[in-house]
Amino acid sequence: MPNTLRLIGRRLIQLPLMILGITFLVFFVMSFSQVDPAITALGEGASVEDRERYREEHGLNEPLLVRYVIFMAGLVRFDFGTYTARQLPVGDAVASAFPVTLQLTFLGLFIAVIGATILGVAAALYRDRWPDQAIRVLSVGSLSMPSFWLAVLLIQLFTLQLGLLPASGPLPPFSEDPAGWLARMTLPAISLAVPVIGQLSRVVRTAMVEELDRDYVRTAVGAGVPRPVVIARNVFRNALITPVTVLGLRVGYLLGGAVVIEIIFALPGMGTLILQGITNNEPNLVQGVTLTVALAFVVINIIVDLLYVLINPRIRSV
Repeated sequence: MPNTLRLIGRRLIQLPLMILGITFLVFFVMSFSQVDPAITALGEGASVEDRERYREEHGLNEPLLVRYVIFMAGLVRFDFGTYTARQLPVGDAVASAFPVTLQLTFLGLFIAVIGATILGVAAALYRDRWPDQAIRVLSVGSLSMPSFWLAVLLIQLFTLQLGLLPASGPLPPFSEDPAGWLARMTLPAISLAVPVIGQLSRVVRTAMVEELDRDYVRTAVGAGVPRPVVIARNVFRNALITPVTVLGLRVGYLLGGAVVIEIIFALPGMGTLILQGITNNEPNLVQGVTLTVALAFVVINIIVDLLYVLINPRIRSV
């Protein structure tokens, strides 16, 4: 247990350092924007004096490091600036859109984990036989399909031809209309999940095969323990360690891919929000969305690292 706490402590100590690095990187990159925040806030018709007064009031004429300190002071108060087009704080817009992105990401993750587990375990149990070969072909095929291209195919098939699932329209809250929410999110989530299923199923298959070839499996089966029991209780659990590590990397892919998929399916998430920020020349909005997604990626990977520590007894004993 002390080793586990020590490893968890290391991950948690790294978290604020990574957050600080991300905030500086996002701020530094956005400082090269050619958009004048004064014009964005006051409009094209504002006088030169009004623009200069706005820059002085908001510290825009200060050196880069001073502006970064001002920016960080605003972040501590959860102040990302103002979304001029809607005349509301950027934080409010992000708070409204971010839950949609998280819902899409984790629904895609759920589909990917279920699909990859079923295919990977089946491929391992039927190693080098026709189910394994068929699953291998499916995996390679899914890996070769970009999410945005698959999204277009799904819209053509399930929305335009069969009329089974919507590809646009309002997103009802899950608490009020679970069926409507699921129908609206199914196609975007599948678009995200399929490429991940292709990669993760091969990892699950390899991990399962390695465990099935270990001596303890033969010993347990030879002692009279039914093979399905050995697989369910020991092999599957031990084989989870490697897929969990890979899954942590793919969560970032899902989170970033969700931003693109939301635009295709017109979901009111972070992707739609950042598109509005780019279209309307809203650097505060682009900065707020980018920073939020980046921080979410870091936090999620820290959580996956902690999960890896908890399920891997060899790591805990280091």
